[in-house]
Amino acid sequence: MEEKATAKPKRQIVPGLEKLSYAQLDFAGQLVATVVGSYLMYFFTDVVLLPAAAAGLILLIARVVDAVGAPVWGTLIDMTHTKYGKARPYFLWLAFPYAAMGVLLFWAPQLSVTGKIWYCGIVYIIYGILYLGINAPITTMLPLITSDPKERVVLNSWRMVGSNLGVFVVNSLTLPLVAFFGRGNDVKGFRIFIVIFAILNVTLTLFSFTHTKERVSSKNSERVTLKQGVHAMNKNWPWIILVAGNFLFWVAQQNRQQGMVYYFTYYFKNKDLVTLFNSIGLIQVIGVIAIPLMNKYMSKSHIWALGFVIAVLGQLIITLSGLNIAGAIVGWLIALVGSGIAVSMPFAMLGSAVDFGEWKNGINAAGLLTTIGAAFCMSMGQGLAGWLNGTFLSSFGYVANQVQTAHALTGISIDFNWMTMLLYGAAIIPALMYQKYENMEDQITSELAKTRD
Repeated sequence: MEEKATAKPKRQIVPGLEKLSYAQLDFAGQLVATVVGSYLMYFFTDVVLLPAAAAGLILLIARVVDAVGAPVWGTLIDMTHTKYGKARPYFLWLAFPYAAMGVLLFWAPQLSVTGKIWYCGIVYIIYGILYLGINAPITTMLPLITSDPKERVVLNSWRMVGSNLGVFVVNSLTLPLVAFFGRGNDVKGFRIFIVIFAILNVTLTLFSFTHTKERVSSKNSERVTLKQGVHAMNKNWPWIILVAGNFLFWVAQQNRQQGMVYYFTYYFKNKDLVTLFNSIGLIQVIGVIAIPLMNKYMSKSHIWALGFVIAVLGQLIITLSGLNIAGAIVGWLIALVGSGIAVSMPFAMLGSAVDFGEWKNGINAAGLLTTIGAAFCMSMGQGLAGWLNGTFLSSFGYVANQVQTAHALTGISIDFNWMTMLLYGAAIIPALMYQKYENMEDQITSELAKTRD
């Protein structure tokens, strides 16, 4: 009987076109989300000309709203039961509203400073709510496409490659195209740029909607209420560990990404380096592609921890390099490989945490658990990172579009380098703690296969 319970289930291979379509969901999403994640703080302070402290506070408040929105979206997904599935229909329903709100976020209407603060705050909050609504289903779909843990790792690697390609395209083109379209007018440049990328976002999202499919269901997964979803969290330690580690990652990641614009613009006094360093960001695909191969010899827990270690090492090299561009590039490339590994693993592992909740508590709350474990962590990480950036800039005397004092430059460096390393380093702890529960995956998958349709 014990032998049966722990026998490895048959592999479930997902077709190539569907893998490509799943990967493209994140590629399409990054065409707007990366503009927001990488350039919104800079846009608020140096284009809209909001006070740095106010801009940082807006980012934080919006993410606190997401703290409420994440479980709501997750519960809505769990309660959804349509001919398209549970998670998939949200790509059809929210593609246009999400893209439209991204356009409004970078529109910068002519208002008073107070009016700009209110406009930016309200629009960003609405954008954040819609971002959760269209981003959360991407992660929720993974355990619904296949129940095979190894195939989830492969499928997630495809997704991360798509995501990285989207980030690469946006970061390579944003500032050059804003300059090209604006001809010295950044407001006009950002407007034209974001409209083009929003249209691409909608088109590609709808294509992916038509070429993906949900296959996995259980007798308890058709409609799951919030109360049942919360019950699925009860003593779900692998899920709790993943949320903790993923949240720390996104605070570190967004702190680094938002801070780099200031670091290279003012610390290196060379704004063109922002585009250069972002354009070589595609290097982290190496780490993503290597994950399925690494998983043949290493556990997912150890791969995740290794990613954080490499990211810290790379950031340390940047710090020690000072104003040496070559040293900064080497450190940046190393850090990117590490962050590419670290960002990928939780998405692949959340499906197993959902399985654990179903196995232990009898509830498959894929929507709620993956939304909090992924989209919530990303949004709150971005908000907290924005607040950290705004706080550092303000407390160290940053003044937009001016030559910075030595004190302000110190604050920019501490924020970009040391705060990032501290956060990445802290995330190593939950990554290693996950190993205990990873050892149970085969048993859980086999036992759940008996109760699923």
